[in-house]
Amino acid sequence: IGVAGPILIHGTKANGEFYIPLATTEGALVSSYHRGMKAIRASGGVTAACLSEGTQRSPYFKFNNIGEVGVFVKFVLDNSHTFDAIVAQASRYAKLSDVKVNVEGNSVILTFEYTTGDASGQNMVTICTDQICQFLLANIPFQPLEWYIECNYSGDKKATALSFTSVRGKKVTAEATVTQKVVKEVLGTTPGDIAQYWQSSSVSAVQSGGIGIQGHFANGLTALFMATGQDVACVSEAYVGITRMEVTKQGDLYLSVTLPSLTVGTVGGGTGLPTQRECLKMLGCEGTGTARKFAEICGATVLAGELSIAAALANGNFSKAHRLFGRKK
Repeated sequence: IGVAGPILIHGTKANGEFYIPLATTEGALVSSYHRGMKAIRASGGVTAACLSEGTQRSPYFKFNNIGEVGVFVKFVLDNSHTFDAIVAQASRYAKLSDVKVNVEGNSVILTFEYTTGDASGQNMVTICTDQICQFLLANIPFQPLEWYIECNYSGDKKATALSFTSVRGKKVTAEATVTQKVVKEVLGTTPGDIAQYWQSSSVSAVQSGGIGIQGHFANGLTALFMATGQDVACVSEAYVGITRMEVTKQGDLYLSVTLPSLTVGTVGGGTGLPTQRECLKMLGCEGTGTARKFAEICGATVLAGELSIAAALANGNFSKAHRLFGRKK
């Protein structure tokens, strides 16, 4: 575990300077993120906001024909007012916020969306959704040919285009404006060179067919997830996002990141392990009431990493940095 920062954050929940714990075996990673944080802090800090939250589970039901699907969907919608009580019996923290229906032939996917308090909530929403499904199975006029608690639709631990039309976990956006002076002195390049590199790399990302446009969200998120006891496999969905860089009218560098699928929590799971709990405590994100704050810190951390890697690639120092800071000497 290395420590980068401090990074200065102006958020809806995260406010102040934070030292960021990063668990990694990559030699250059902590130095790179530290450099980005230094540049951002010298220019006034990051503005970050957790915009929305929701965790989904998507059970699948197959019937004999479309007619039976229609009857089933009507039953679901007519009885949706009972679901809150079922969820309340299954969990003290989960709250059902929406139910979506997706019909395909003689099958239907129901997507149940919840808020899960300060937990990332995957297990919580599974248990609650199962209880709702058991209620449905016990009361519908005919049984499905088959059904499954999850049908690979919710986006759990995978990158999907649905990320940009809704939210998975927490949706966070963060921005900063880095002055020409700081870009030159700290990053060794210019706002124009960074913005030009980012334009070219964005076109390349589109050609590759990637979901979203970003440099290396997965690097910072994985390191921060491991340090703080998150479900590291959720990086496979959390890395989906958008980075934007452009030159302002004043000639400074504006950059922003948006992460629509940040599945994180500050209670439950690995957050209770001794080292991980200590890292959360260092961030002021230990226990209840801190998950949105932690999500904003994740967004600010990712922003610093995007700035640093773009600057290294724009000025040609990317390879040199890995030679200097890599593990192999």
